[in-house]
Amino acid sequence: MLHFLAQELNDVLKDTAVDSLLSEMGRRMYFPKGIIAQSGEAKKLGKKANATIGITVNDGIPVWLPAVQRQLSTFSSSETVSYAPTAGNPKLRELWKIKLVAKNPLLLNKLISMPVVVPGLTAGISYVCDLFLDEDENLLACDPSWDNYALIAETRRNAHLKQFKMFWGDGFEGGFNVDAFREAINEEAARCGEVRIILNFPQNPSGYSETVEEAKQICEVLKECAEAGNKILVCCDDAYYGLAYEDNIEKQSLFAYLADLHENILAVKIDGPTKEDYVWGFRCGFLTFGCKGFTEEQYDALVKKLMGVIRSSVSCCATPSQTILLKAFSDPEIESEKAEFRTILEGRYRRARNFLETKKGHPVLTPMPFNSGYFMSLRCNGIDAEELRQKLLKEYEVGTIAIDSKTLRIAFSSLDKRDIEPTYQTIYKAAEELAGVKA
Repeated sequence: MLHFLAQELNDVLKDTAVDSLLSEMGRRMYFPKGIIAQSGEAKKLGKKANATIGITVNDGIPVWLPAVQRQLSTFSSSETVSYAPTAGNPKLRELWKIKLVAKNPLLLNKLISMPVVVPGLTAGISYVCDLFLDEDENLLACDPSWDNYALIAETRRNAHLKQFKMFWGDGFEGGFNVDAFREAINEEAARCGEVRIILNFPQNPSGYSETVEEAKQICEVLKECAEAGNKILVCCDDAYYGLAYEDNIEKQSLFAYLADLHENILAVKIDGPTKEDYVWGFRCGFLTFGCKGFTEEQYDALVKKLMGVIRSSVSCCATPSQTILLKAFSDPEIESEKAEFRTILEGRYRRARNFLETKKGHPVLTPMPFNSGYFMSLRCNGIDAEELRQKLLKEYEVGTIAIDSKTLRIAFSSLDKRDIEPTYQTIYKAAEELAGVKA
């Protein structure tokens, strides 16, 4: 069944030449009124606060690492305008693998593929779906999830995004719903003997990362399913890796545990410098495969299939981004500079969390569990999240994101620390007005 936004576009094009020329994917395609569209509205009207987009901002200007800035005048022509290899700059791929193992010590001495450069994490997720998700198959994901998952799985691949409830409990007392996760995994395995799932920690839109104990339980569920003979694809969307603000959070990627957990589990790490190194517009990400018992020859075959997807879409990724990153990663100051930005983000997280502690038991807005990343989300009780977003934008000039009818996402990453409490006060005030209550 067509999405209603796609049908609206098709109706506009009806009886034109385009109408008869559109492919099936072309008929399914639409631009969702999701994060990008809502952010565009907020740029125009969100004069006082724009908490929509997942970047780090100081005084309204995106931050960037001095280690990145220092590279911009040092390039030769071959480092800027020459084509890059389809799988990416070999030196950058090797360096990213070294960094990946350094950040995830469990990968030491484990055989994984060489990372492949892709044009951003969104493209990486799309490419994985091209390789492993057929029409009418299910991709499991948390509820709530990033809106792009549905656009990729359902609209591009004509498959189904099947979501399971992410949390038990609310606010600071809740956590990852391992029981719902287990039920979704087992139900899908019983249906077809195969499971395809994408897990995102720190998660967008909730800002939640699994605890050490939850990571262990997630792996146990997947291993039990694999031991029963089911084939499992686990996509680890690690876009916000490293931004964990509480001591009990699992510090390593799930990929480090899954890469050799069982012969029936293929783990794919989708990551990159986009958020980790504050270069959102560079559109540079990586895909890395891990599977117990895989040989170098088998990894090479899988990488060549991925290269075919890249070649048939963008041909190769941008050379300048790869060159800048390769040089910046060798800068001795980069890690200390990243630590400064991380401290800024954690300070904003703490300020948001402290405010929300004062709103426990609020009748209209309830925070979802959050402990990491760029965002947090509020569950709307008795009001519609889109109505609240519109009210905030038009009456208070505050930009937020309505993920669905019940979920309002706030990017504390793009709010200066001094603006966090006033912004949250405005959000709660608007919600109370919409609900007709005074808390």
